[in-house]
Amino acid sequence: MKAIYILCVRQLKRYVRSPARIIGSLGQPILFLVALGFGLRAMFARAGQGNYINFLSPGIVSMAILFNAVFSGIEIIWDRQFGFLKETLVAPVSRTEIVFGRMLGGAIVAFAQGLIVFVICLIAGFRIQSSPYVWLTVVFMFLISLLFAGIGTVFGSVLQDMQGFPLIINFIIMPIFFFSGALFAANGLPKVLQLMLRLNPLSYGVDGLRGACSSVFAFGLATDLGVSIVLTALLLAIGSYFFSKIQL
Repeated sequence: MKAIYILCVRQLKRYVRSPARIIGSLGQPILFLVALGFGLRAMFARAGQGNYINFLSPGIVSMAILFNAVFSGIEIIWDRQFGFLKETLVAPVSRTEIVFGRMLGGAIVAFAQGLIVFVICLIAGFRIQSSPYVWLTVVFMFLISLLFAGIGTVFGSVLQDMQGFPLIINFIIMPIFFFSGALFAANGLPKVLQLMLRLNPLSYGVDGLRGACSSVFAFGLATDLGVSIVLTALLLAIGSYFFSKIQL
């Protein structure tokens, strides 16, 4: 447990000591929020779908968490190249504790970034509806953080090229984001797109977060929560496996 605590604190210190990283990672979510939220708001309202800012904001929060959580995996490559990972792995601590500490640290950082974006969305006009599930917003945000921190750990453990990591990750997570229902409603989509949404792990986090704020779930609360928990546990296990196979 001490190793998990130390690695989490190390991740948080890196985050707090890098204001450029904090500010820089806010650029893309704010751009999407302003350009799409205000640009398409009138069209969304004319279509009878209500306030687009309220619909879009959970997706933007999920986006901020997604990118920060997945890119936490690059720190494994960084530590491998500069020798810190070797020092960590030779310590008298199980690799399971090490990888869980790294995942948890990356997830907490991504969760904190999501909270910042959540506040920005509130300032931009996002309003939480009267919902008995509002407390689940924190649960879904943290599940998204852990899930994609696990994915980042898998790729960080497999890849050794620091320059190739962002290229491969962007190739994967951009479709995950765009086909998650973060920007558009799932109703009335072609069957192919509906299938892609169903197979997308982020879809259930986005729908759960949106439903927690509005009491309206496209897939159902039990489905969103169950799938998110199962996938998170699965990715944590896969991430632990690949991390345990790292050869220095």
